[in-house]
Amino acid sequence: MPRTASRPSESIHERFRDHLERHRKIVFKVANLYGRGEEDRRDLAQEISAQLWRAFPRYDPERPFSTWMYRIALNVAISFARSAVQRARYAVPLDEETPDPIDPARAPDDRVQALHGFMSRLDELNRALLLLYLDEHSYREIAEVLGISETNVATKLSRLKQRIRAELGQPDRH
Repeated sequence: MPRTASRPSESIHERFRDHLERHRKIVFKVANLYGRGEEDRRDLAQEISAQLWRAFPRYDPERPFSTWMYRIALNVAISFARSAVQRARYAVPLDEETPDPIDPARAPDDRVQALHGFMSRLDELNRALLLLYLDEHSYREIAEVLGISETNVATKLSRLKQRIRAELGQPDRH
C-alpha cells in the first residue's frame, strides 16, 4: 500500500483520523477476538483507539501503518484480556438472561463458529498469531508485529494448523 506524505497544512489530528478510518477494521477484529461480550468489545475498541492516539506522535511514516497499528492493538488487547480476570472477580452482570443479539442473516457458518471457538481457547500470543495469519499478513509482518522471529512464526503456525485439524476434524494435508 503506498504511503502518502502528510500535507503541510494537515494537522496531526487529521492525519490520525485518516489513518484510523482507513484501518479501522483492525481495531474491530482485535476487539471482537479478545472481548468476551459486547460491552467488553466496545470498551476494548475504545481503549485501543485511545492508545493509538497516545502513541501516534511516535509513529514512523516510513513503516506500514497497519503493522504499527496491529502491534499496539494486540498489546492493548492482551493486557485487557489479562486484566479481565480481575474485572470479572468484581463485576456483577445486570441481566444474565440477555443473550448477545445475532442477526441470523449474518450468522457465521459452523466452520467459522468452530474456528472462533478454537481461537478463543488459545493463549494471547497464539490468538494474535492466528488472527494476523488469517488476515493474510506475511510471516515477516507477523514477526514484526509480535516481536518474534520469522522462523518462530512458521513453527508456531505449523503447530496451530495441526491443532486446528485435530480439534476441528479436518484431514491432515502433509
